[in-house]
Amino acid sequence: MGSNSINAYSQRHYGRGTPSRADEALGQSEIFLEFQERLSRVAPVNRPTLLLGERGSGKELAANRLHYLSKRWQGPFLTLNCSALSQSLIESELFGYEKGAFTGAAQRRIGRFEAADGGSLFLDEIGNIPMEVQEKILRVVEYSTFERVGSSESIEVDVRIIAATNADVKALVARNLFKQDLLDRLSFEVLMVPPMREREEDILLLVNHFAGRMAVELGWTEIPRFSPEAVRALEEYQWPGNVRELKNVVERAVYRSNSPRITEIVFDPFFSPYEKKPSELEPKDSASDAVSSDVSDLLTRPLKEAVWGLKVQMLENALEKARFNQKKAARLLGLTYHQFRGLYRQYRENED
Repeated sequence: MGSNSINAYSQRHYGRGTPSRADEALGQSEIFLEFQERLSRVAPVNRPTLLLGERGSGKELAANRLHYLSKRWQGPFLTLNCSALSQSLIESELFGYEKGAFTGAAQRRIGRFEAADGGSLFLDEIGNIPMEVQEKILRVVEYSTFERVGSSESIEVDVRIIAATNADVKALVARNLFKQDLLDRLSFEVLMVPPMREREEDILLLVNHFAGRMAVELGWTEIPRFSPEAVRALEEYQWPGNVRELKNVVERAVYRSNSPRITEIVFDPFFSPYEKKPSELEPKDSASDAVSSDVSDLLTRPLKEAVWGLKVQMLENALEKARFNQKKAARLLGLTYHQFRGLYRQYRENED
């Protein structure tokens, strides 16, 4: 991105209007392209599809693409985030209600299923839907009919359901928090949205994309360029918040920079420079005493248990020092990233 003018760049990538969020579904890594291929294959098939993935990984973008690659692309595409609504509100939003159905129902209102007739309905965070509402959704999936709240009249609709969650939905079924029958109906195809940490080849592509878009918004005349140190930091970070976090970090870096050369990357905007470090809050000898106490405790254990305990202490200490950047933690421990991942996997399994 060496051009000194951003006008041609912005026209080429974003057109004349406001860029669409669909532009964020970018990638060139093998894992991303494989996911897009699976998505494209199921899109024309008129069956429910379940998207599983971590927060910020792009489940809504995937749902949007499923709809617009389907034969329903000219029909409506409606969404409902189920995570923050009570049972009564979710039921009203999905199925609508008749006038007088409850206090405040001054007139009839159609729900999302009715409004999405002929198109697709995206139910985000479906794991949060109460069991009673799940029963009614199951009926729509099986028979394509439902009743508005306060009515006994059946309404027939033609809607494709696309559902998503970051929860372990099979575990919810085991705890009787999600209906097995509904899960069976929704999972004609299950697509796992890849997390950002598995898409290393896509990081710089997305970084340049978000940086260029932010520069357009700020009215810059030059395209942002990242220093080698900034690039290294971006590539080594694990991105627990996935694409959403990457977008925020990059846009913040561009906005805060005084020049098109970006050198400072802030991953944690909540970090306070005024907070005292633990070493400043307590005498150094007390900290060393704590370490000595931990080591003394290990010396009283059986050898195998003591060795594992030391590994855990060193792992946790390295992660804390590296601010949970696993590649940096591996370097602090003198391990390759592959060796570190093996140790970390054992650690997580023992924690569980």
